[in-house]
Amino acid sequence: MAFGIKREEVKAWKDAIDRGEIAFLTHYWLDDRFPGCNTVTKVGCKDLQRLANWGRQYGLKKEWIHIRKDGYSHFDLIGEHEKRILKEENKRSHLVFK
Repeated sequence: MAFGIKREEVKAWKDAIDRGEIAFLTHYWLDDRFPGCNTVTKVGCKDLQRLANWGRQYGLKKEWIHIRKDGYSHFDLIGEHEKRILKEENKRSHLVFK
């Protein structure tokens, strides 16, 4: 279940994806399959090859991209991988949820 996210944040994320950027969106999220995790970061890009190449540098597999028909395909970053990648990407503002 996602919560704690504003419509403007989702729009900004989608706009960045539409511009071909690697875009980050972090929000509160709870799922019983991931105990102890309370956020998810969605990293998207309309250029799927660019997104796959970006993910590869962090050990993410192309097969893990959540392909969406609406064009907002993305990786879901959770837990320690999420924290590590956000720090390496200098996206510290996304860590305020932690």
